[in-house]
Amino acid sequence: MIKNLIFDFGKVLVDYDFVSFFSKYIPDAERCKAFTPVIYNERLQLLLDREERPFDEIMEDIVNENKEYEKEIRFFIERYPELVTKEIDGMGDLLRRLKAEGYKLYGLTNWCSKVHITISQFDIFTLLDGWVISSEEKVVKPEPEIYQRLFDRYGLEPSECVFTDDREENIEGARRMGMDGIVFVDAKQYEEELRRRFLS
Repeated sequence: MIKNLIFDFGKVLVDYDFVSFFSKYIPDAERCKAFTPVIYNERLQLLLDREERPFDEIMEDIVNENKEYEKEIRFFIERYPELVTKEIDGMGDLLRRLKAEGYKLYGLTNWCSKVHITISQFDIFTLLDGWVISSEEKVVKPEPEIYQRLFDRYGLEPSECVFTDDREENIEGARRMGMDGIVFVDAKQYEEELRRRFLS
């Protein structure tokens, strides 16, 4: 019996847009195109998600490695929360309905320590009963330990949980830990699949 619903944050509860962010602050289209991969790449995102060193220290290394883009990198550091643009359409209402139906709601996200600014800006996070954030744990999805910390912290039985994430590899990581999941596309698809597969 499913009792607990677990949600990734980015692209599931809230949306973010690197391209729009950089375009806003770098009007030269060619420079923007050249700069974007300096920040928007798997290596840096993993460093920030795991945050074994403070965010500002990691970003100073990026400045030192890319002096020609120092101004743009500092815009990114100063205005990082602006990356998050809105709640995902329909998810706030859906979480309210699921909560009213008696399900416990939790978050499990790969995100740097700046996530707490985002949490304070969007009402959807007030609907969660708790969360586990990679940068606080120094482990990231789909590593087994981050799922286990969620289970341990809130006393959850994996077989009583359904996890949703926009990345298939993170759902596979959950399944290896005994928690089934749904690859998120949008609120309508998530609710239909959730009710058909798990709540009927």
